Order: sequence, then structure tokens, then C-alpha cells
Amino acid sequence: MPVMALDVGSKRIGVAVSDPGESFALPVAVLERTNLRADLVRIADLAREYEAGELVVGDPLRLSGERGPAAEQTDRFVEQLAKQFTGPIHRVDERLTTAQAQKTLIAADVRRAKRKTVVDKMAAALILETFLARRRGTAPRS
Repeated sequence: MPVMALDVGSKRIGVAVSDPGESFALPVAVLERTNLRADLVRIADLAREYEAGELVVGDPLRLSGERGPAAEQTDRFVEQLAKQFTGPIHRVDERLTTAQAQKTLIAADVRRAKRKTVVDKMAAALILETFLARRRGTAPRS
């Protein structure tokens, strides 16, 4: 069953989905944030559409590894998400995923305007890749 990952930001939510065999992560959408209720409904709809049995949410820790205001805001988001989604919800350290996604897009010679529209779903795919690699036992734990 596919796994869906979210890179939750204040303006956008990047979405990625795995294949059913959990071999790879595919960036699928960037949701423009509106209000919490509408955002949660759209996420639940996408989870149903992709038949996702689990969710992975990026955990925006500080570079030191400590939890800050962004992580606390994500905690509240996940609490509300758990009311809409009945499957397991996992958290994965997302430090530097957006920067890594930007570097990948720059290396691929993607124009700046295009990067803005895809970086969040690329970051979600990196979060999902990390989760899947750890699940397979092929990535070190941080």
C-alpha cells in the first residue's frame, strides 16, 4: 500500500507518494495553504485518491536537533490531521530537505520560476525517501 509524505510549510504543503511496493517516492502535488480545515480535507482526499495507508510528515527540527516553534506548529497540525486520517502518521526529520531539493533542481538546470512551483513536492519526496530507506534498513538513523 502506498505511503504519502507531506512537507508542511506556512504557505504551501508539498506532497509525495510511494509506489505500492515502497521502492521509490514520486513528487505529486503542491497545495497552497488556505485554512486548516480545507488543508486537512485536501490531504485526506489525496490520501484516498492515492490509496495511501500511512502518512509521513516532515518534522522541522532546528539544526541543533531541538524542537522550536515550527516543530510545535507541526505538532498541532499532525494532531488535527490524525482526526481526518485513520492510518499511522509518522514523523521524519526534515532538516535541510528544502535546501537539498533546491540544489537538485539547480543541478538539473531548472529555472528559478519553475523551482518555486516544485521545490515543496521535491522536499516531500526526499522526506519520503528517508522514511522508506529507514524502513528498509538501508539508511542510518539520525
